[in-house]
Amino acid sequence: EVQCVESGGGLVQAGGSLRLSCAASGFTFDNYIVGWFRQAPGKEREGVSYISSLDGSTYYTDSVQGRFIISSDSAKNTVFLQMNSLKPEDTATYYCAVTPFSISTMEGEELWNYWGQGTQVTVSS
Repeated sequence: EVQCVESGGGLVQAGGSLRLSCAASGFTFDNYIVGWFRQAPGKEREGVSYISSLDGSTYYTDSVQGRFIISSDSAKNTVFLQMNSLKPEDTATYYCAVTPFSISTMEGEELWNYWGQGTQVTVSS
């Protein structure tokens, strides 16, 4: 099946760190922008960060700027999201997806494909 596969979620105390992984299954990240989204209970899914496989450019939503770092390993066809200084409000299911389009923000979920099943991140206070 062609999809992104997320891993690395878990339970962590506030101030702690987690590293999420997104692996491509059945395709490669070449020529895609790879993005991380999250959805907290009762809230809409929001874009968190992306990285372009074309030029390495990155984007972070304001609430994670300075705390999260996105990176990629093309040899492993994997994208990572290093999450530091975690806060209870970061608690959510984190999803990975790709888009072939040139974008500046992460609005417009219809532009994103190959969604994964998500990985749960819980930050305790």
